[in-house]
Amino acid sequence: MAVDFGTTYSGLAWAQTRKPEMQMTIIQWPDATSGGLEGITSDKVPTELQYDGSDYKWGYQIDDLGPRHQWFKLGLDPLQCHGNLALATLFPDPLASPPAYDLSSETLVTDYLTALRRHAEQILRYKLPQGAFQSTPLEFVITVPAVWSDAAQAKTRACAERAGMGSGQALHIITEPEAAAMYALDVMDPHNLKVGDTFVLCDAGGGTVDLISYTVSALKPILKITEASPGSGSLCGSTFLNRIFQKFLRDKFENDPTWDEDVLEEAMKRFEMVSQLSQQVKRSFRGTYGEEFQIPVAGLRDNPANGIRRGRLRLTGTEVRQIFEPVVQQVITLVLGQIQATQSPVKAVLLVGGFGQSAYLRDRVREAVGSVEVMQSPNGWTAVVRGALMKGLASTAPSFATVKVSGRSARKHYGISSIKPYDINCHDAARRSWHGGNGQYEIATMDWFIMKGSMVEEDKPKRLFYKQTRLVSDGRPTTTRVRIYVCPDPRNDGAPMYFNEVGVVRLVTVDADLQRVPVADFPTKTGADGYLFYEIGVAVEVTYYSAYTRYELIHNGVNYGAVTAEYV
Repeated sequence: MAVDFGTTYSGLAWAQTRKPEMQMTIIQWPDATSGGLEGITSDKVPTELQYDGSDYKWGYQIDDLGPRHQWFKLGLDPLQCHGNLALATLFPDPLASPPAYDLSSETLVTDYLTALRRHAEQILRYKLPQGAFQSTPLEFVITVPAVWSDAAQAKTRACAERAGMGSGQALHIITEPEAAAMYALDVMDPHNLKVGDTFVLCDAGGGTVDLISYTVSALKPILKITEASPGSGSLCGSTFLNRIFQKFLRDKFENDPTWDEDVLEEAMKRFEMVSQLSQQVKRSFRGTYGEEFQIPVAGLRDNPANGIRRGRLRLTGTEVRQIFEPVVQQVITLVLGQIQATQSPVKAVLLVGGFGQSAYLRDRVREAVGSVEVMQSPNGWTAVVRGALMKGLASTAPSFATVKVSGRSARKHYGISSIKPYDINCHDAARRSWHGGNGQYEIATMDWFIMKGSMVEEDKPKRLFYKQTRLVSDGRPTTTRVRIYVCPDPRNDGAPMYFNEVGVVRLVTVDADLQRVPVADFPTKTGADGYLFYEIGVAVEVTYYSAYTRYELIHNGVNYGAVTAEYV
């Protein structure tokens, strides 16, 4: 079961491993009166919650005008949102509930994922025989933005576990643009691909726009791609078109005595409307000469100066362009930045996501990128959830894989601090300390096991070897702690030598239970000070996935399983 947990809308898709070719998106959602199968039909459901005491409504169960919690997903990574809130600050949503002091972001996310999980199970009960549903294991694959921190990815995983979506290796996390790329490249004409081609994937959704670049590394037996540059993104999705249009209407008509919230609601529905049978502005605007739209404003008196006649507002192409441009300009800036970051010729920009299907956005990006081809993926609004489903199937059985990300570009330096003999020629004397057991000066310096920009392969874990000592008189070794540090190195000055230098921050603390290791496996030695010490030499094996990291304890070549990791 794939879960596209989006900022404004979320989607579900499922498949059975015995019939992997039959991949289904869920399009039935509960409304205020139905139980889920006779409610709303849509490819996605709003990522919104409304509380009434301990009970809550979600998605389409919330009426159009009621206050609701929105965008709560972004609270899992507040540092990432900092500095990306220009449009959100300029154009707030008047229906958004104020922050609830008794409801954390983790609580909101857990409640919403719980609602999605229950609905998914309800759908499966209708689609599958009762015995098959009860006896078949259900694995979830959840998507997160590419630019999220390791801590935010871990929070998402913890929320999904609390929501009943599984744990351990039965719960998968994948970045949104990677999932979208897997689907978009899979449905492309393979004759247009060759090894060395580089693509920019732009996932333009309702709240966020995420970008990442890939280079084709192999075509057979399956398509393999590697990251060409780290991901980027910002809060500049299509929701801001709605908010700018809303402000446009309020500014234009707030002094008209016949203006009210009912007029605004009907106008906003026509601006946003999903139905392909009706003219609606947001999805059909192209920016061509002479283009205009009619917006219903029933109840407003005729006013030719304001473009109102017989209950309709005439909206010119110039006015719509002014609504689109603040958002489109931010997307173009992101696309150009991603192209520059690849440092290699880019063959095409692939647009996915709901906003990615906009003809105006496509044409404006084409103008900005010159000779680079710009393409819109089929099923763009559901490309992420379809790609996440492909990833889940491939993780269950590699034979199901059609597209594989064989390497990802490290966004930071990753390392641990370890004790070494002090060297007067290269170490800072002020940082050294005397070790009586070893009879020498020692110093803690960084061992960077992943350098920023290097390629990290999913199926090749890293082993972090380190040594510690413990007095035998203090008892057998029971636990050991390893701190992993990162350095973003934004100016590419190189990785620092010491863990407490500017720019180096602690990412995660890994605690390993040594009681699983027989005490006889720890050698002892007598130190220079005459005391008897245990020599603890262990390794932590680190495996990096799309949006999840697994840590395991290794001693004398024996894997003692997963260890506890606590993110800062």
